[in-house]
Amino acid sequence: MKDVFSLENEGSDDMTTLIDRKDNVFVMSNRKSKYPVLQVDLRLISDLVVVIVSATIGGIFFSFLGQPVIVGYLLAGSLIGPGGLNFISEMVQVETVAQFGVVFLLFALGLEFSLTKLRIVGPVAVLGGLLQIFILMFLCGVAALLCGAELSEGVFVGCFLSMSSTAVVSKFLVERNSTNLLHGQVTIGTLILQDCAVGLLFALLPVLGGSSGVLRGIMSMGKLLLVLSTFITAASILSWSFVPRFLKLMVHLSTQTNELYQLAAVAFCLMLAWSSDKLGLSLELGSFVAGVMISTTDFAQHTLDQVEAIRNLFAALFLASIGMLIHVHFLWIHVDILLASVILVIVVKTIVITTVIKAFRYNIRTSILAGLSLAQIGEFAFVLLSRASNLHLVEGKMYLLLLGTTALSLVTTPLMFRLIPAIMHLGSLMRWFPAESSTPVEEKGAMLDVHNRVL
Repeated sequence: MKDVFSLENEGSDDMTTLIDRKDNVFVMSNRKSKYPVLQVDLRLISDLVVVIVSATIGGIFFSFLGQPVIVGYLLAGSLIGPGGLNFISEMVQVETVAQFGVVFLLFALGLEFSLTKLRIVGPVAVLGGLLQIFILMFLCGVAALLCGAELSEGVFVGCFLSMSSTAVVSKFLVERNSTNLLHGQVTIGTLILQDCAVGLLFALLPVLGGSSGVLRGIMSMGKLLLVLSTFITAASILSWSFVPRFLKLMVHLSTQTNELYQLAAVAFCLMLAWSSDKLGLSLELGSFVAGVMISTTDFAQHTLDQVEAIRNLFAALFLASIGMLIHVHFLWIHVDILLASVILVIVVKTIVITTVIKAFRYNIRTSILAGLSLAQIGEFAFVLLSRASNLHLVEGKMYLLLLGTTALSLVTTPLMFRLIPAIMHLGSLMRWFPAESSTPVEEKGAMLDVHNRVL
């Protein structure tokens, strides 16, 4: 840092740069000036312009067709990315900015989430979510042994497949006003459990890869559980002692304009997300907890109104960046294998999730709705796959197959959500859903819905 202030660098043509493993070059400082100056990354600006404009065009096109705009965002990203027309070749910076999309999406989701209803779906979300992960790990492990593959590889594939897309599914639930419906609450609760489990799965990967002992892996997972419980306890205390007073002060200071309140809400979200990440949890978990903390106050709807525009912008940016991971040429060459893989994943996950939820005394309609909603592979799978590749858990064709299957499942998720009403209608016509009396847990949920409407 001292060289930046040195007069000896005044005429130098050298610039401090950072080169990552993909040969992306980043300028770190301007050594031509004897004083620190504001830097402009023109490559990042141009990339963001390309992404936002492309996502907008894709969204407009699919909106005219009467299709979900999410499909337009994903396909726009696939066309401009390295696997398409290669308008954007350096994805690290764009993906970093796009990560704010997940943060604000889960923050808004937390604002709309009811803690009362969370308690109702808590058992199926926590115990059922964990059971789904273990069942998929077991099934894939057995399949690996029967096919002559390594047990560790099969267990990883089970972990990999157990992840569903929090960003994509929650956006669809919000667009369809399903977040307060029973299957929406079960779905969201399960998604949040999966996000919490990501840290535990990362602790498990070195054990599967043989780079860490079993005892050390168990200790790492135990430490994460302790940190998670401490974080949630601290958040609970702050939610009734500090947050209401802070928001009331911000409202008082923002009588003429909501600018300060909007900035304070975003800062609060980012601070919780950053703290969660520093504790070894995840940005997504912290942002969701921040939203839930505000949802317990009288300022939840006002906060949601202030951050909604920011959420929509960054959510579109995130979905387009996910699309850039899709290699169009690879998908086209192996479209038959990938389609078969995606169909298999959807069928297996739907059956497993539906069975688990039904075991918690929900009726078959609610169970199938939640099962179909969670049937895709989530964006966290890309991170798990990258880590597993570094540990040599998966290599070669299996890596490409899992990458392509995940990408294609995300692209087909909007289609799945379009088909869900038709599937449920067909199920009613075919009498797949026999008339059932409401289960105790659903009767309790219905009573809460009536109570909320009365209030």
